[in-house]
Parts: sequence; structure tokens; C-alpha cells
Amino acid sequence: MQIAITILFMIIIGAIIGGFTNSLAIKMLFRPYKPIYIKNWRVPFTPGLIPKRRDELAGQMGKMVTDHLLTPESIQRKFLNEGFQKDMTGLVQKELENLLNTEKTPAELLTVLGIDDAQHKAEDKLNQFVEEKYETLMVKYRSKPLKEVISPEIIQKVDVKLPVISSYILEKGVDYFSSIEGKMRIQRMADDFVRERSGMLSNMLQMFMGNINLADKIQPEIVRFLKSEGTAELITTILKKEWDKVLDWEAERIEEQFEKEKLVNMIKGFVQKVVKLDGIFQTPLSKLTVSYRTKIIEEIAPKSVELLGSWLSRRIDVLMERLHLAEIVRQQVETFSVERLEEMVLSITKSELKMITYLGALLGGVIGLFQGILVIFIN
Repeated sequence: MQIAITILFMIIIGAIIGGFTNSLAIKMLFRPYKPIYIKNWRVPFTPGLIPKRRDELAGQMGKMVTDHLLTPESIQRKFLNEGFQKDMTGLVQKELENLLNTEKTPAELLTVLGIDDAQHKAEDKLNQFVEEKYETLMVKYRSKPLKEVISPEIIQKVDVKLPVISSYILEKGVDYFSSIEGKMRIQRMADDFVRERSGMLSNMLQMFMGNINLADKIQPEIVRFLKSEGTAELITTILKKEWDKVLDWEAERIEEQFEKEKLVNMIKGFVQKVVKLDGIFQTPLSKLTVSYRTKIIEEIAPKSVELLGSWLSRRIDVLMERLHLAEIVRQQVETFSVERLEEMVLSITKSELKMITYLGALLGGVIGLFQGILVIFIN
């Protein structure tokens, strides 16, 4: 009986010592958190292993993440994964649909992004672009005739339009001189003509014309002249000659005729009317995109996600190098308190650490058993 009690006692003592030493060793990984000093003497094994070598641990964790976890190859495979691209496409399509259906105007959306008075800034940029483009073109073409500056297609179109312009001028002339206003104009011109001719010519006109109104005689002749085919050909020929003269002008002469500032302002006004920035910035985005919203969501969005994923996959190594992920992980770990590191490790390995403690107790008990048996044999 005494032998059994001795062996049991040795087993219990061994188990307690084994479990306690393992538990103490686990706790010494983290504790104490800070070094303990007795006067100028630092107590050995303080602070714990992890607090003492936290900087080295942070560096190793950063290296482990970039070398084994977030490698360029693993991220590249993720970007090219069909399921990932499908999920990203769905996400982009959903966000685009929400954006394109908003009642906010582009000006309001840009204000949210911190860009105030976007329309005015866009107009300034557009005017600056026109000025720079104008100056660039004038430097190149200022000394050249217009026929070398203007494209042959435009010159040909103007040539074709000259008879039309001639017909329009004559048509307006007929309308004017056929009107009461035109007749009154003819009458004034005739009266002025007669008044300025004194003497024999005036008396002869009075004798032959009598009380007949000159405007009644002149008006039909003017209208008949304007309707004549020969008149149309004459006007067209005159316009053609003048147009040919203009084409021989150097571009610099156009600038002199219209004045550079006025010419540039005229171009700016034309460009702004074409672009219509006020309509773009003040119209709700839902109305601006209504005609091509479906194409953006169903065609452009999937293609954009595919192209972006392909582009990122080819440059992921460069991006990761620029991001310095290892350095980011190291800095982040260094900012953790030791208490947080302990909590993180224990939350992951709690059950395993308990098993280590129990294993220490088991081994201690087995050692106690052998020690008890050995002591009995020796005695």
C-alpha cells in the first residue's frame, strides 16, 4: 500500500510540475510586458520573448505575408479568376446603375468631390484650349494663303454653295423691292436723283414724265432684273471672283481684317455653342445618360472590368513593389500593443496551448511514475 501511495504521489507531483512549467513557458512568451529592474539589474527573461523581439517579429510577419501569402502570382490568379471577374462586374454594374440613375447634375456630383464651380472652370479650360490651338495654327499657317490652309473639301463645298447664295441674295432682293418699303426706297432715290439734277435735264424729265410716279416705272424693272437668269449668273460670277481673291489672302490678313481678339472670341463663342457646357453641367445625370445607359452597363462595364483585371494582373508585381506591403505589415504590427498581440495569438491558438499544458502534465505524470518505480527498485 505504501508503494502505491508513493508512486501515486510521484505521479501527481510530476503532473503538477509538467503542467505548471509548460503553462509558465507559454505565459513567458508574452509576460511580463516590460523589463523588470531591481535597482540597475534587469531580472532575467524580462520582458517576455515576444515583447522583447516584437520588431523582429513584425519584420518576419511582413516578409511572410509578401513571400508566402500575398504573392504577385496569387493575386494575379485572383484577378484572372472567372468567378472574381463576374462578381466584380456585377458590383460595378450595380454601382454604375445607381450613379447613372441619380437626379443630381454633374456640377453637384463634382461639388461632392470637392470641385466647386466646375462649369466655370471647364469653360476657362475650353477657352484656354481654343486660344492655344488658335495660336499654334496661326504660327504654322499665318504666312500661307487660305487655299493652302482650308481643306479642299471645304473649298469645294463653298464653290457648290455659291449659286445657292446668289439665288438667296436675289430672292431677298426681289422680296424687298416688291414690298412697300422697297417701293418707298426707290421713290426716295428717284426724288434725290431728280433734285440733284437741275436745269435742262430736270425740265426734260418733268416734260416727258409729267405727273407719273418714277417709282411705279422703276420698281417692275428692278424686280425683272433681279429675276433674270443673267443676273443670277452675274452675281454668282462676282461671288466666285471675290471668293477666289479671299482664298489668295494670307491667313495673317484675315487676322488683320477681323482683329485677333475679336476673331478668337468669335471662335470661343462658336465652340461653346457647339459643346453646350451649361446643358451638360446643369442637366441631371439620369437625363444625360438615358440614351446610352444600357450600353454603358451591359457592354462597357464588363469590358472595362476585364481590361482592368488584365492590366492589373500584368503589373501586379510593380504595384506590390510600389505599395511596400512588407513595410506596411511591419509598421502595423509595431503599432500593436503587446496585450493586443497576446490576445490575437491566444484567440487563434487557445485550444492548442491548453493541449500543450495538458501534455506537459501528462509527461510530468509519466516521468513521476517512472521515478516512483525507480526509487522502489533502488530501495
